[in-house]
Amino acid sequence: MGNDQTPSYHEFCSRLNTSLMCVDDGTFGTPAWLGKGLTCVCFKRRGSYERIFINLTPQQEERLRRLKNRIKNNFDSSKLDHQEALRSLWAAAYPSLELHGLISDQWKEMGWQGRDPSTDFRGAGFICVENLLFFAKTFSTSFQRLLKKQGGERAAWEYPFAVAGVNITFMIMQMIDIDASKPRSFVKAVFLQMLSENEWTFDLLYCVAFVVMDKLWLERNASYMEFNDILRSTRAQLEKELIMGDVLRIEDMPSYTLLL
Repeated sequence: MGNDQTPSYHEFCSRLNTSLMCVDDGTFGTPAWLGKGLTCVCFKRRGSYERIFINLTPQQEERLRRLKNRIKNNFDSSKLDHQEALRSLWAAAYPSLELHGLISDQWKEMGWQGRDPSTDFRGAGFICVENLLFFAKTFSTSFQRLLKKQGGERAAWEYPFAVAGVNITFMIMQMIDIDASKPRSFVKAVFLQMLSENEWTFDLLYCVAFVVMDKLWLERNASYMEFNDILRSTRAQLEKELIMGDVLRIEDMPSYTLLL
């Protein structure tokens, strides 16, 4: 898989039997599966680009629908499963420390701004908790390292862990253009293909984004005032890796190794 030759843009369009709208002579990485089952790809490289329109497979449509439903699912403190998710997040983060309540000063230790974490993720919804919980349970060592700021030389004014996680969730939503019904960028097209292979693609990408963000933070010896700049650089790094020719799954991204 990693040894596939990356096609030029002309070869890529030829495989799809599509019309080449306006292309210069450059080449770029294109995942080997991107042409499978797709019906229309148009790309312009002189200063700007034509948006890409791709017919989704039924599986892609269904998984995208479920992801959108997750994103639209607001936190509801009256729902037992939402309450349990918060308790599970605390237990995963601090297994030896009892949580005194869903509203407690203890949450500030995790990097929430106040006693009630739901006030910080209200805009992004319950998926913020799901992302953090997925990270904590799937990559517990990396989660603990970032939570406890165990790596590298740290600035005096550090980013709050949990609030950073909420911002990463928002950033990925924007990066994959979640509200669009059809792909308008190669990044979204790549994401949808990955989603058809693994329904947890969004959550895995979230974990990669978190460790990339922390790595850039350390490399630049950043402080909290630079958080937005670091987040933009994180997005740029993720987009670069997602369109590499041999990246067919999140696990193929070079930065995925930061989680291991």
